[in-house]
Amino acid sequence: MEEEQWFACPYCWQQISIRIDLSGGDQRMIQDCEVCCNPIEIAYGVEEAEVAWFEAEKGQ
Repeated sequence: MEEEQWFACPYCWQQISIRIDLSGGDQRMIQDCEVCCNPIEIAYGVEEAEVAWFEAEKGQ
């Protein structure tokens, strides 16, 4: 099961989205912004097949 999560890029502030796998538990990853190509560190937690928390910060 997946869910689309929208968030603002921490560099260019454009709204972008990612698909979150709700069966994978807590995750942390680096993904480049679709608009400005800067690295975004994405972290989220899943509880009872729902996104419990979500963070998108400037990547290293």
